[in-house]
Amino acid sequence: MKKILTFILPALLCWSAAFAQEDTVPYIPQDKLPDVVQILPAPPQDPSADFDYDILRYMWGKQQRKDSLRLAMAVRDAVWNLDTTIVILSEPFGLKISKADTPAIYNVLSRGVTTIEGIRVKPKAHYFRIRPFAYFQEPSIFPQDDDWLAKEGSYPSGHTIRAWACAMVMAQINPAAAEAVFARAWESGVSRVISGCHWQSDVDASRPVASIGYSKLQTSQEFLIDMALAQAEFERIMADKR
Repeated sequence: MKKILTFILPALLCWSAAFAQEDTVPYIPQDKLPDVVQILPAPPQDPSADFDYDILRYMWGKQQRKDSLRLAMAVRDAVWNLDTTIVILSEPFGLKISKADTPAIYNVLSRGVTTIEGIRVKPKAHYFRIRPFAYFQEPSIFPQDDDWLAKEGSYPSGHTIRAWACAMVMAQINPAAAEAVFARAWESGVSRVISGCHWQSDVDASRPVASIGYSKLQTSQEFLIDMALAQAEFERIMADKR
């Protein structure tokens, strides 16, 4: 594991520096997003059959760390940086996305995802669920984040919301890549279980939560205008490649 971290972390830091983003203004203020505390069920209680399943999945995740390639993916997915998520999902999206080369696509992605992921704040604070690595008093696979993660609620998963939100916006720009983008975003959620940072039930709740935020995003006229510009930019770039 140390060898994998030694190999991958410098690359992640380079991506973060290369795609360093400024403060992003959401399309919809956080206090205008749906309150998913009124929608989500509470996380499984300890003890319960559902919590037993969460524990089984935690143990399963620890076994997955023995696969060096899957562990490397989980480490990469653990980086809390929107530009890193965009880089990861731009691979199945089929186009390298950057502020300089694809400004319209980058703008709608960064602002759209920032809007959607604001929906996680209320349920995290309301439930303030303990994270798996803290519950078992073990380090996660990304221990440099453990201190601040332990101070933030586990339910739902912000990383999963971010990845799923990014996939939804990307699929709206390029519907032909939807299957590949969603498949990779799904694995980002699985990575959170493998990492030990989230329970399976955290991840399971996060995808519909992101979808609720995405549906609200569609009510923003500013977003719809920016989306049209992003779609036009994508079509123009792909036409130039043909």
